[in-house]
Amino acid sequence: MNTSHALLHQRIVELEVEHRDLDAVIETLVRDGRHEELQLRRLKKRKLQLKDNITLLKMQLIPDIPA
Repeated sequence: MNTSHALLHQRIVELEVEHRDLDAVIETLVRDGRHEELQLRRLKKRKLQLKDNITLLKMQLIPDIPA
């Protein structure tokens, strides 16, 4: 594995950890009922951004297949 692939893998792992952490925070806030809607919307938006970033990075790891 070359350096750029290793860096992509490392970044993907970091983003996946943040995504899981956010998921846990959102779940806790909803379950406990201790949240403001604006705060919850911001957390959910950040979670979606993380998912999109993870997907884009994973796509960079897939080699181009000639048509």
